[in-house]
Amino acid sequence: MEAPPDNDVLWARALHFRHQDGSPGLAGVSLGVREGEILAVGGPRGSGKTTLLRCLSGLAPVQDGEVWFNSTPVHTMGPVARERLRRDRFGWIDPAPVLVPELNVWENAALPLMLRGVGRRRAKVAAQEWLERLDVGELARKRPHGLQQAERQRVCIARALATGPTVLFADEPTAPLHRADRAHVLRTLTTAARSHGITVVLATHDPETAALADRTVSLRDGRCVKTVHLPEAADAEGRAACSLSA
Repeated sequence: MEAPPDNDVLWARALHFRHQDGSPGLAGVSLGVREGEILAVGGPRGSGKTTLLRCLSGLAPVQDGEVWFNSTPVHTMGPVARERLRRDRFGWIDPAPVLVPELNVWENAALPLMLRGVGRRRAKVAAQEWLERLDVGELARKRPHGLQQAERQRVCIARALATGPTVLFADEPTAPLHRADRAHVLRTLTTAARSHGITVVLATHDPETAALADRTVSLRDGRCVKTVHLPEAADAEGRAACSLSA
């Protein structure tokens, strides 16, 4: 078994995944993601973007291939260990906002911290900071049913950032947002990643969103077909590119 490169926080080799209906999700995807890098995963609907994020994050167990996080083999972990890894080290943003209806906004944003054992007051302060950055701080005491969909999505993004994740997986995070909201949220997300050293793996079909990343990997039919670096990142030699594999 080949060890992953030391400077890759995430590393995957020859990932294969088939959905329950037998349709292929991934067909031999290999890639590496450096610490602090923002990687955009592009491609048309059904190309395998969400499946790749789910396998890299441990949400879906890899059926064949390897996934490593900081030299720890995720692909050999059991369900409990993968759940602990996601809780303690990863953040996740879905394309549709999902909040606990019984909790108010700040409680929803602070929930992952409190599940880690962080005290309620400290968790509230961390959550409120990100709610303010995302322009929903004044909604802290409202319940989800009193929010617009775009506001709920901002709360979900604040919840993912409040934990200070090592890696943030964002699956079409701006899908429910209007164009003007989208730009602000993306600026906040990328600025947070840069300032806090968060590695971001971002699934998107939007070229404007992908343009904010350091590198873009394109998928088609579960395979990597192209890797593009932004000009300022083009001289970063040794960055593992997505490779074709049958």
